[in-house]
Amino acid sequence: MKTLGTHNYYVYILTNKAKTVLYTGFTGDLAKRLYWHCHPDSLVRIHFTFRYKCFYLVYYEQFQEAELAISREKQIKGYSREKKEMLIHSFNPTWEFLNDRM
Repeated sequence: MKTLGTHNYYVYILTNKAKTVLYTGFTGDLAKRLYWHCHPDSLVRIHFTFRYKCFYLVYYEQFQEAELAISREKQIKGYSREKKEMLIHSFNPTWEFLNDRM
């Protein structure tokens, strides 16, 4: 059964400062998730994004249905590095860090 109302779900790509590592994720609250990636508690400091310093948002898509967002996340995770770079470039040609926009 679907819930009435508007919901926001996001698929996003983070990178490190040197733009050498890419991380794809899914969330219902992008601002909160970005904060969590940048300020993890001691229990999650082993997480990929903390280990590889992937704190910088370079790409995101917004969805109103969680199932569509999860499907898209899986699709992007299956992409080659080259295809992910093309996706980012089409959305954010200069790979500007978008964290402050969330």
